[in-house]
Amino acid sequence: MTTQGFVVTHAKDAQFERGLRSFFEYRDLGMKDATGGRVTASVIRAVDGQAFSSQPHMHHTEFQLVYVLKGWIEFEYEGQGVVRLEAGSCVHQPPGIRHRELGHSDDVELLEVVFPADFKTETVDSVNP
Repeated sequence: MTTQGFVVTHAKDAQFERGLRSFFEYRDLGMKDATGGRVTASVIRAVDGQAFSSQPHMHHTEFQLVYVLKGWIEFEYEGQGVVRLEAGSCVHQPPGIRHRELGHSDDVELLEVVFPADFKTETVDSVNP
């Protein structure tokens, strides 16, 4: 048995930082270091008073899962149309799927799990090519 890569994080010690989107802040759950860069996991929440804007984009990933912990969020997905996710909803975003966020509640909180940890995001002209 090994304990290499074992990590525990607690909400009471949580530190949120700005990240990919200016209207969200991110709590790193320590998975990147624990897995040697294979996986990243974050809790993402809305930033009070930040203007929302979203461009169509895609992520170069192998796997991406978003689970809504609180509130709601709406996306437009390539080939799927508009999808509204509410607390308890989960979506697997296949590698390279074009999408954009349409809006979210002020109290939205998401759990996002992605691999690899250092994935690239590419802006595209539209959700549907």
